[in-house]
Amino acid sequence: MGRRGRRLFGLFAALLATAMSTGLPAASAAPTEIGTGSLTATVSLTEVTPEAPDADDTLTLRGTVTNEGGTDILDSSVAARQGVALEGRGAIDEAMARTEFNSDADGPIVLGHGQDIGTVRPGMSATFSLEVPVSALSLGPDGVYQVGVALTGQTEDRQWDQILGVGRTLLPWGDSPADGTSLTVLWPLISRTHLTAQTGADEEQTPTFRDGSLLEEISPGGRLHRLVELGADLPVTWVIDPDLLASVDAMVEEYQVYEGNELVAGNGQREAREWLGALQEAVHDDEVVALPFGDPDLASLAHQGREVQGALRQLATATETAALTIDSVLKVEPTTDFAWPVEGAVDPSIVSVATSAGAHHVIARSDSLRDGGLAHTPSAPRPIGDGNTAVVADAVLSGLFTEDMRGTSNATLARQQLLAQTHAIAGEAGAGERNLLLAPQRMPTGDQAQAMADAVRAAQEQADWLSFENLSATASAQPDPGANQRVPGSDEYPSRLRQQELPTSAFQTMRETQRTLEDFTVILTAPDRVEPPFGNAIRREMSTSWRGHESDAAAYRFTVQNGLEDLTDRVRIIQKSPITLSGRSATIPVTVENNLVQDVKGLELRLTSSRRLGLEVSETQQIAVGGGHSQTVKFSTTARANGRTFLEARLFSTEDEKAYGEPMRFQADVTSITSAVLMVIAGGLLLVVLAGIRMYTQRKRAAREDATSEDDAPAGESPADTSSVNTGTPPRGETLDSDE
Repeated sequence: MGRRGRRLFGLFAALLATAMSTGLPAASAAPTEIGTGSLTATVSLTEVTPEAPDADDTLTLRGTVTNEGGTDILDSSVAARQGVALEGRGAIDEAMARTEFNSDADGPIVLGHGQDIGTVRPGMSATFSLEVPVSALSLGPDGVYQVGVALTGQTEDRQWDQILGVGRTLLPWGDSPADGTSLTVLWPLISRTHLTAQTGADEEQTPTFRDGSLLEEISPGGRLHRLVELGADLPVTWVIDPDLLASVDAMVEEYQVYEGNELVAGNGQREAREWLGALQEAVHDDEVVALPFGDPDLASLAHQGREVQGALRQLATATETAALTIDSVLKVEPTTDFAWPVEGAVDPSIVSVATSAGAHHVIARSDSLRDGGLAHTPSAPRPIGDGNTAVVADAVLSGLFTEDMRGTSNATLARQQLLAQTHAIAGEAGAGERNLLLAPQRMPTGDQAQAMADAVRAAQEQADWLSFENLSATASAQPDPGANQRVPGSDEYPSRLRQQELPTSAFQTMRETQRTLEDFTVILTAPDRVEPPFGNAIRREMSTSWRGHESDAAAYRFTVQNGLEDLTDRVRIIQKSPITLSGRSATIPVTVENNLVQDVKGLELRLTSSRRLGLEVSETQQIAVGGGHSQTVKFSTTARANGRTFLEARLFSTEDEKAYGEPMRFQADVTSITSAVLMVIAGGLLLVVLAGIRMYTQRKRAAREDATSEDDAPAGESPADTSSVNTGTPPRGETLDSDE
């Protein structure tokens, strides 16, 4: 028997052995470990062309074989398997989830179009390229087919031909009913927080960045650069965080960057201008959806921050800021009518918060609003009450590009899945027109963006069963009357996502920072130098990008609050050392210092004494201090007693009567009332006392004289009558007081 005969015999034996092995009940078969059996090798398909073949095409299948076992693979070859029809989306999911070879599920071998591989050492790879006529795949009725490539060979411990690995892909085949299936693809331009609240003291307020990562992202080859470059020619809806635009726009002029703890001048002005210019051109004819400024975490806000005073107001402000930012940077008018919770997971509280700032459409996902009893894939729009609509993204389509796409095999499979899944949806019986939504991960990598772009482009060019719509058109489409319209309860919200939420303490910190900001700006003559950078920083503290980065989020909040407190402390009362008051009246000078670059106004200075009966202080003083200057005011005091007292000086806002900053306390010793003064005061008091005693004595004597006169007078004669004939000679037995 020749070599070819032995190979055919070996292949037959392998097929027979595999068929026998797969005939065992599934419950009794132990799972195969990677590196053994049909998982000895990984077969990866890196190219499938054409993606949607016609009957007279030749299918090209290229890929790699990697030995996952511990011994050499010997005398191996690869060959395609005939197509296996997959009835519906459930069958597609099952086929893609299978890892081991199954002769029934993987179809017969395509003879005559294989390729010898030979020996593959452990951990090593070999490439293959197969040219297979579509007619040899035995494709039947229109639909979706699985096509596999299997590796047949031997190992050192099993020296007979067997299936050592299999790779699978999907082929959309034939026409699909033209009932009108459209697809909306979201193209997100979102990044993490880059700008700090810190700005320079110069007139331009030079912005400061946390690090240089944004420059890397917008430079050629960077993630954001690739997203703009790829999305420019695709039928997509752009979903943009305005904070990203504001951050890149801040790089157009001078800016600073932290390198560790050191601030250095930024040098990305050219890249920033080029990226913004390319983005302006890319979105010119497309719909632009503006997320609230900073991409706030709606679920965290709903579950953790809703009861914190002012939190919802921050969301409203973020929404108002969004449209203004995109219009000023991109010169396009965006829509702000869409809210996008994390991974499209919703519950009633999330919907309530999401729509509280004016949005009427919530981008959800089908693994949140499930349609368990529906026989077909429903259209994306779902009315959910109160005039609001959930635009439900297909969970399978949206999750196609979350894998590591640095290798081309995952990207190739994702592309074929998009074509196959949409073909299957379009072919579902009795569904009518459908509007599908693909909402990918918020921040795809450059390779994930490339895979998504290739898939959308393939669908655009080859999927005649699909058309493309923007998000607003999909949201306003006719909803499917049989689709689930019930928003799941809060107990159905995924615990995995809930564990990633910002804590309530984070929103409390935001509230305190906002209060500090409001109290500070009322005294400033140029509040616009402070409110925008710190107000935007507070809104960035709610960003969805903080998920999974709890320590970084806490550090950012701490930095914002401390930075603001540092500014408020620059308007302060200079500490006084203990003083001594000499004299009953004295003047106490108090100095207010302004180390800001702008003037402050609307302040009054109050000085109070801990001994109000011992030391009186004059009325409050109005304060207005120029930037970089100080002002000294004088309080007059009146001392009424010696001793030690403590004085407190504090600033207050005249607008709302709130105390500003920390009080300044100092000690005053009243020693101005000397011994001589005390003797004079004592002498005066003694004279007053003596005068009082003399008056009291005179009154008592007068009273006695009156009583004596009444006793000596004859009956019927009054003392007055006696005195009228007095001759100046004392009566017999009465003497005069010596002091008369």
